[in-house]
Amino acid sequence: MNYPKQLILTPVFFVFILLATSCGNEENKTEKLAEHKKELLELKKEISALEDEIEAENGTSGSIVNVTTRIVRPQTYNHFIEVTGKVKTDQNTMVSPEGGGKITRIVVTEGERVSKGQVLAHLNNDAIESQIEQVKAGLQLAVTTFERRKKLWDRNIGSEIEYLQAKAEMEAQEQNLKSLQAQQAMSTVKSQINGIVDEIFQRKGEIAGPSIPFARVVNIDEVYVNAEVGERFVGMINDGDSASVFFPALDKNVQATIFRSSTVINDISRTFRVRINLKNSGNKIKPNLISVVKLKVYSADNLLIVPSILVKQDFDGEFLFVTEQKEGKTYAKKQYVKSVFNTDNKSIISEGLKDGDTIVTQGYNQIVNGTEIKIVNS
Repeated sequence: MNYPKQLILTPVFFVFILLATSCGNEENKTEKLAEHKKELLELKKEISALEDEIEAENGTSGSIVNVTTRIVRPQTYNHFIEVTGKVKTDQNTMVSPEGGGKITRIVVTEGERVSKGQVLAHLNNDAIESQIEQVKAGLQLAVTTFERRKKLWDRNIGSEIEYLQAKAEMEAQEQNLKSLQAQQAMSTVKSQINGIVDEIFQRKGEIAGPSIPFARVVNIDEVYVNAEVGERFVGMINDGDSASVFFPALDKNVQATIFRSSTVINDISRTFRVRINLKNSGNKIKPNLISVVKLKVYSADNLLIVPSILVKQDFDGEFLFVTEQKEGKTYAKKQYVKSVFNTDNKSIISEGLKDGDTIVTQGYNQIVNGTEIKIVNS
């Protein structure tokens, strides 16, 4: 079927018109956005100027305001973090006998200081003692027999077999005695370390054994603190770094160094452990005592640092007030700055201030740019 050319061209024409209109609308939107941004910038400047004028009209203009000041000097900055720590000791042992038996006598009390190898309790060993007495008697006879056989053998009297039998009998009895004495030693409870008997778990008459704890012996002359530190600080903390450990329960602060830090990050808590060894004279620091550990994670020299409360903000950025001399008078000047680090109520200034500038530290809320001021530093 043949359609008139007008019917074919008309839809194409309308599509062209729509595309042209769409492009025109996009260009108009871009232009309007640019215009609005320009208007917003001008409005911000006008608002800032009006705020200064209003503050001036509220009593700061035409009057001299008393302020205090400080000269800015480069200084060293240290940043610390605080983490919770817990006291531990390497010498916290459960004491048990090597053998089993009924407890017949306990020779120490809780709180008593003991030394390594000291006997804490005795177990029933009547049977072993009886065997030892029998073996001692047999050994005495074996020694006498051997000595006589040896004298005869030295004089070439008697047979060699009789001499060797006497010697073997004596040595066998000696070995039996040593074995029984070792068993007898296992019927006592001994401390493995120098320390204090913290707790006795069993009483006289109860059955003791290798798998049953008899007492706890603890040495807290030297302790250590374990603390968990977030992984973000892993590159900022090293073995040998200084640390401050505060014990709230004792109201005591101890200066120490980091003994070691763990090489593995905890996959659940995303922390790593640091260990701080401590001398514990007086034994006031107890295992499991909670502490607050203060660690230095950042240090730098030659920084310009001001109290964060002095740094204000307006549409143009951060600023504070410095002093300016004009015709023998002192005025406040709004000085725009850039801070790079804000912590511990302090701001490190990277731009806008220089060594020797005088900043207003008190009275800054009563002044605006250009206010005449009087410095009343004490």
